[in-house]
Amino acid sequence: MAVSSNMALKSSVSLGKTDFMGKTVLRQSAAPASAKPTVSLAVRAAGYEDELVKTAKSIASPGRGILAMDESNATCGLRLASIGLENTEANRQAYRQLLVTTKGLGEYISGAILFEETLYQSTTDGKKMVDALAEENIVPGIKVDKGLVPLAGSNNESWCQGLDGLASRTAAYYKQGARFAKWRTVISIPNGPSELAVTEAAWGLARYAAIAQDNGLVPIVEPEILLDGEHSIDTTLEVAEKVWAKTFYFLAENNVLFEGILLKPSMVTPGASAKVRSTPEEVAKYTLTLLKRRVPPAVPGIMFLSGGQSEVEATLNLNAMNQSPNPWHVSFSYARALQNTVLKTWKGQPENIESAQKALLLRAKANSHAQLGKYSAEGEAEEARKGMFQANYSY
Repeated sequence: MAVSSNMALKSSVSLGKTDFMGKTVLRQSAAPASAKPTVSLAVRAAGYEDELVKTAKSIASPGRGILAMDESNATCGLRLASIGLENTEANRQAYRQLLVTTKGLGEYISGAILFEETLYQSTTDGKKMVDALAEENIVPGIKVDKGLVPLAGSNNESWCQGLDGLASRTAAYYKQGARFAKWRTVISIPNGPSELAVTEAAWGLARYAAIAQDNGLVPIVEPEILLDGEHSIDTTLEVAEKVWAKTFYFLAENNVLFEGILLKPSMVTPGASAKVRSTPEEVAKYTLTLLKRRVPPAVPGIMFLSGGQSEVEATLNLNAMNQSPNPWHVSFSYARALQNTVLKTWKGQPENIESAQKALLLRAKANSHAQLGKYSAEGEAEEARKGMFQANYSY
């Protein structure tokens, strides 16, 4: 065997003589014309390609968006405390049940992002939460990141953990009924952002997206540009362009199927403490400029986060972006901007469930109209106009 191996090696290499600057040197001859180069093809999405594309298109359907109800148990506890309720599993179940059992919600909501507890939870009458959503033609999704932690070597910035064990977790979530996933990382403008933080955020999102697709889940890619700061809208645009350029570079490097992802970007706005505010028309202009410069048209849907804007402000800005055709479905993935009035209407009282569900339908319908470019803020309640920004907000 050793002899034949050496012979094979020698037969594949041909040395000849040539003159160079008056000296005879050896050269390696070109490979024979019959030799064929070895080509390694990347495997994308582990055979789920068609299903991923179908799921993404279903979520990015006209007049519909995403209800983000994936607050961690700790954050959900803060919401409950605001209406005088203890942070118990029973109270979290009662509130989430109110949301997922709202009749007619599927007319305006195409997907719902759940926390892990909710994915495995049932209503008080024994129906799985995911089945309640399916009855309304709402696709269940799941938050898969493990939260933010300090990023060593950065300017007091953070990175998102959760890649360890993600493959097995996403496979289990798919089996439980989830069909899309969410991973939120953040970029802070007042803290830099440093090159290290931007690279870490983009690479983490790309690895997560590839792993999610390999296990049948459409990944929502969410590098949130935080509202914290006094910066101008031009500064936000500059940072966002840098973040999204690096994110799509790494998505491509990781062989992520663009037709099988959704984006959840921040709108391009001034910092929350900026003295100069922007109109919805200006926000729309800057945000669409960002998208057209950075997002390939192969991506089916852009599902904006509200980021602490008031319910009305988030809806007005979305409406302004849909006044002319876009290459992608431009819609919403709101948490507080859909739930704030709902929670305050419910107050933890069973007799208020119907009123709270009507409030949810009202906000969902308003944003459905905004996705179609047909929203008007006329008649909106004063409560819906109040901002909800919280510095250093975390889910």
